[in-house]
Amino acid sequence: MARIRGRGNKETEIALVKLLRVAGIAGWRRQQVIRVDDAERRAGTARPTNVRADFIFPKQRLVVFVDGCFWHGCPQHSPPVKWLRRSSMAETARSFDKLRMTTRRRTGKAFWRAKLAANKRRDRFVTRSLRRQGWTVIRIWEHELATRPRRCIERIKAVTVYRR
Repeated sequence: MARIRGRGNKETEIALVKLLRVAGIAGWRRQQVIRVDDAERRAGTARPTNVRADFIFPKQRLVVFVDGCFWHGCPQHSPPVKWLRRSSMAETARSFDKLRMTTRRRTGKAFWRAKLAANKRRDRFVTRSLRRQGWTVIRIWEHELATRPRRCIERIKAVTVYRR
């Protein structure tokens, strides 16, 4: 199971594909890899060197990411206080009796807090790096596609029409 890798959030990406087609916006590609230059690489910090963007517009040098509210830490729908409070997961490490090993369970609050914080750090790093390389980066929240689809399309149109 650990070797199975996801390929984006298909439901939200397909929703954006439909919106782009209805709006008549062309010239985009899905799930393209962009090389990220990392001149400030520090020892011990793992940073991505290749980024798989949800949508790119190569001629306009526009990258669009569709971020899921939970995984990317939406301030409205995924504040850690909200979901950690309702969680029944153990925060402390548990020890095995005879092996005398202590380990954090993957379902613990500390694990998920660190995981989601790392996702947010990676998102900031990728956005900064791509902007330094001359790309325009648009991040769309999952809930925006459902509640304000016209606004999402207008944000993309503003860049694609301006940069033709």
